[in-house]
Amino acid sequence: MRPQPQRRARGEARREQIISEALAVFAEHGYRNASAAEIAERCGLSQPGLWHYFPNKDALLTAALAHRDQADLDRFGHDLPLHGADALRRLVTLTEANEQVPELVRLFTVVAGESVTVDHPARDWAVRRYRNMRSHVVVALEGGIANGEFRSDIDIPAIAGQVVATLDGLQLQWLLDPGEVELTTVFNAYIENLIDYLSAKDNEKIT
Repeated sequence: MRPQPQRRARGEARREQIISEALAVFAEHGYRNASAAEIAERCGLSQPGLWHYFPNKDALLTAALAHRDQADLDRFGHDLPLHGADALRRLVTLTEANEQVPELVRLFTVVAGESVTVDHPARDWAVRRYRNMRSHVVVALEGGIANGEFRSDIDIPAIAGQVVATLDGLQLQWLLDPGEVELTTVFNAYIENLIDYLSAKDNEKIT
């Protein structure tokens, strides 16, 4: 017999609550030091009750990271077909959105840092995420070359890596010292300087 709609809705609401609390605990303590007991307590559950919804801590981390990635997709709009300078400037909108959800940025920063260890359960996720981020920048740069905005003599993989490193580095500094680091302002200045550097000369642009 299938669960009744009301029961399914309650179950989904409880899962969302657990993921929300897990996000906070993982962001505060990291995966290694995060306590399943603390997550369960925050949700008003026993640990066996928590494992009724997620079989183990690895599964809970996977769900939390998937939630974070979906939040990025919803806020950032990776599916929008932008290229060149417009695509690079869209990264600035990501920092603007991230400033409103520091707990998600903290989760990414903490877990990504931990995942450099070989046996970390989020290692594959972190590798895949960084590859995807660099790939998005590569597509933006290639599109800028194709439409004549950007010079054709640029080192695309190197610049893509630099953009991702700059974004992550600024976010880390902002998390540590938000009163001193203006995340969006500094990153926007970097992107505008990069666009100036990449821009094709007038006689090289497609007319």
